[in-house]
Amino acid sequence: MSYYHAKTLPGTSFDDAVTRATAALKEQGFGILTEINVTATMKQKLDRDFRNYLILGACNPAMAWEALQAEDRIGTMLPCNVIVQQHDGGDVEVAAVDPVASMQAVANPQLTAIATKVRDQLRHAIDSL
Repeated sequence: MSYYHAKTLPGTSFDDAVTRATAALKEQGFGILTEINVTATMKQKLDRDFRNYLILGACNPAMAWEALQAEDRIGTMLPCNVIVQQHDGGDVEVAAVDPVASMQAVANPQLTAIATKVRDQLRHAIDSL
């Protein structure tokens, strides 16, 4: 089982991919709680150059509510991370975590059902790009 679902967007700029990914996630009920600019962080903290790489912390509030009702410590695994990264050659990739894979260690069948719904929503968002 893969721990992510991804799609490459050839011919798309990095900024356009971020905009499109954010809009696709919104269509599936997700908002962006956090943005981590890995490129800027690596430069600031380590004085190292790194390709365009952004981590979006996506949250679907209704699904988060259900998950928190099923498992009170599940917040340690929230929000769902979605990355936008630019590869050598210019292609941009958008990838989302597979919540079913990441929550395998939690023995809670109710949570597995919720994670499956979230995985489907994330996949739909990525596939729509």
